[in-house]
Amino acid sequence: MASDGLPEAVAPKTKKSNIKYASTCAVVASMASIVLGYDIGVMSGASLYIQKDLEITDVQVEILMGILSIYSIVGSFAAGMTSDWIGRRFTVIFVAAFFFAGALLMGFASGYTMLMLGRFVAGIGVGYAIVIAPLYTAEIAPASARGFLVSFAEVFINLGILFGYVSNYAFARLPLHLGWRFMLGIGAVPSVLLALLVSGMPESPRWLVMKGRLADARVVLEKITDTPEEAEERLADIKTAAGIPEDLDGDVVVVPRKRGGEEKQVWRELILSPTPSMRRMLLAALGVFLFQQLTGSDSVVLYSPRVFESAGITGDDQLLAATCAMGVAKTLVILVAMFLLDRVGRRPLLLCSTGGMIVSLVGLATGLTVVDQNPDARVPWAVSLCVASVLAYVSFFSVGLGPVTGVYTTEILPLRVRALGFAVGAAGNRVVSGVMSMAFLSLSGAITLGGTFFLYAGVAVLAWVFFFTCLPETRGRTLEEMGSLFGMTDTGPEAEDAAPGTQDASCRARLLINHMNIWGSVHRKVCVGHI
Repeated sequence: MASDGLPEAVAPKTKKSNIKYASTCAVVASMASIVLGYDIGVMSGASLYIQKDLEITDVQVEILMGILSIYSIVGSFAAGMTSDWIGRRFTVIFVAAFFFAGALLMGFASGYTMLMLGRFVAGIGVGYAIVIAPLYTAEIAPASARGFLVSFAEVFINLGILFGYVSNYAFARLPLHLGWRFMLGIGAVPSVLLALLVSGMPESPRWLVMKGRLADARVVLEKITDTPEEAEERLADIKTAAGIPEDLDGDVVVVPRKRGGEEKQVWRELILSPTPSMRRMLLAALGVFLFQQLTGSDSVVLYSPRVFESAGITGDDQLLAATCAMGVAKTLVILVAMFLLDRVGRRPLLLCSTGGMIVSLVGLATGLTVVDQNPDARVPWAVSLCVASVLAYVSFFSVGLGPVTGVYTTEILPLRVRALGFAVGAAGNRVVSGVMSMAFLSLSGAITLGGTFFLYAGVAVLAWVFFFTCLPETRGRTLEEMGSLFGMTDTGPEAEDAAPGTQDASCRARLLINHMNIWGSVHRKVCVGHI
């Protein structure tokens, strides 16, 4: 840990890691994110034609756009419980099934009600995909490449969004009643491919250990580490994190259970009665999840055609072409972010990304305000500023806050609460996304589009401050080492709960100093003793 400020990053190991196998697994799992991204991207253009064909109001459009995120809450919580119950791998199959059914329901929708039913089914799939893709990848990836591999999920989301935009453009020339149905129904195709490929994936070694299947976990670890010795070392670390005694060994072992039931214990440890270090971990995870949406990311993606139209771009072809350009920018930039996560680190990317988003949002808000104040005259520089600001916003988002959210939140939570913690964060993320998406048109009508994006810029400032003060760097550390960054003792969370009255004054002082150091506020001296 650094002598002052937040803990320093640990440089990834220089020896070559065997990541080919893990990369293949990450690609397959992340394919669920393609369908997720497609559902988000395709609706931005399809909504224009749905409104014309079904003759629905702006309020109904708002609900149609944002309700997917609200529905996904069901999938987010179900994914945490399901993945702990039947495993990470088989949970991906549920994702494919829900996406397939949802796409068919929307593609064959005869009216608004059936369309909403399709959105409900697809929304459950979205909730599953948001949780399971990065969770599985984080647990199977070696520390030296975890950021790179977990970011595949965000890369595939952006690819899916881009495919959605391209689908809008490709099917826009079909008859009105067919075009939007083809746009939505074609999303069933990648779901079938995902279901076929997932059968060849291994299970997460960390989930296998939680279930006592040590021999199976060892087989997987040997495929993703450099040597059998390293595999054994990682296995020992995972056993400790799972609460399995070091001397308990065998192909299949009985994992010690805590009184009160496993699920109740997890809820108590994470939500109901967390230790100080667990509370800091949960706060960090929730902060990243919530600020990702509070800064307006989904609103920009879903309503980009309307934003461009307000900026002065007219005609469906021009609007969809501008939207496609935005999708290309998002996808290209996130490919760069993949290679920076394990070289630069999570924290610098978050700070640079959020700073760039602030500038871009101010630029977009300024341009939209100027255009709005000159309704009878075209202001070329303001139109150009709006387009450039949107492209800059999605680029800055995709280089940091987009991919880092999935990486950071999956790696900081301890194994025993990881699935539930990620599910809680993802559910909060979806709630905020849904509320902001459903309120966007009403909010922009009340305070103008420019005022809406000025508001987003103000929230982004708060996000930058939170990231700067509350998030330690995690680059290069194993998942089992993350607790120390947030003040968790080496002996586990139980040590933090045990007999606080027996700690002497000097130990209490050291705990306070350590806490302040983690959050970047003091320079401390290291002392020896029990925290």
